[in-house]
Amino acid sequence: MNNRRDFLAGFSALSLSLDRVLGSARKTKKAQIAITFDLEMSRHYPRRGYTEWDYQKGNLDDATKKYSVAAAKLAKDRGVLIHFFLVGRVLEQDDISWLHEIHEMGHPIGNHTYDHVYLLASTPTQTQFRFSRSPWLVENKTVPEILRENIRLTEIAMKQRAKISSTGFRTPGGFPKGLNDREDLQELLLDLGFTWISSKYPSHIATRTNQGVPQDTYDKIIQSQASAQPFRYKTGLVEIPMSPISDVNAFRSNFWRLEEFRKAVKLSLKSVISKRQVYDFLCHPSCMLIEDPGHDTLKTIIETVHAEPTIAEIVTLEQIYQHVT
Repeated sequence: MNNRRDFLAGFSALSLSLDRVLGSARKTKKAQIAITFDLEMSRHYPRRGYTEWDYQKGNLDDATKKYSVAAAKLAKDRGVLIHFFLVGRVLEQDDISWLHEIHEMGHPIGNHTYDHVYLLASTPTQTQFRFSRSPWLVENKTVPEILRENIRLTEIAMKQRAKISSTGFRTPGGFPKGLNDREDLQELLLDLGFTWISSKYPSHIATRTNQGVPQDTYDKIIQSQASAQPFRYKTGLVEIPMSPISDVNAFRSNFWRLEEFRKAVKLSLKSVISKRQVYDFLCHPSCMLIEDPGHDTLKTIIETVHAEPTIAEIVTLEQIYQHVT
C-alpha cells in the first residue's frame, strides 16, 4: 500500500513538474511575423486606369526595383529579412543586378510563377490575361500543363539566370479556402518539389466610408487573423496563409489612406502577438511605392515587433514552415 502511495505521489510530482515545463514553454512561445513582397507590376499603378500590367506582370519598372532594394536595405539594417516572391518573366529583363543585391543581403526569394497565372482557372485562356489576348501561346495545352510549365520555368530561370534557388511558392492571388478543395494542385506542387505554399487569403471586409475606415472594419480584420494561421493539407503540403489586409485590397480596391492601412496592420499585429500567432504581411512594391513611398508600414511592423522581443519575432516563411513541421 505504501509503495502504491509513494508511486502515486511521485507520479503526481512528475506530472506537476512536466505541466510547469510545458506551461512555461507555452508562455515563452513567440508570435512569428513575416514580411512578404510580391515582385510584380500592379494594375492602376503608377496611375489609375492603367491595366497593361495585367499582360506584363513581370516587366518591372525602375521605380519598383529601386523601392524593393530600398526596403530590403531598410529591413536588413534593422536586423530582419523580407521574403520576396518573384514573377519569372522579370528574369527576361536585361539588368537583374538589383535582384542580386536583394539576394546577397540574405533575403529569401520564392516562386510566384512565370506569368502570374491563375491556378484555379478552368480554361487555358483563363490562366492569364496574356494568354487571353494571345491564345496561340497556350494552344493545345491543358490547364494543368500550363500551370506546371509556368512554375517549372520560374525554377529554371531563377537558377540559370540569377543563380538563385527559390524558397517556397506563392500563388498569384489569394483564395479564401486556399487549395483545400484542390488536391490535384497540392499534388502538382509537391511533385514540383515544394513542401510549403502561401495560397490562402481569408475573406474579410474592407469597407471604407466618406468618414474613413469604421471601427467595425478594423475589428473584422483582426478577427480574420484566426483564419490566417498555418496548417497542413491531407497531402502533407503545408499552407502559410497571407494575413489580411493586403495593400492592393486596401489601397487599390477600397481607396484607403496610408494612416488607415498602418492602423489596421498595427492592430492586427498587436492581436496576433498577444495570442502568439503567425502574421504574414503581404504587399507589392509596385503599389506601395505610390501609397507608402517612405516605407512607413514596414517601419511600423518592425518597430511593433521589436517592442515585444520576448514574445514576438520577425521571421521568413521558411522559418514558419520549419516551426509548423
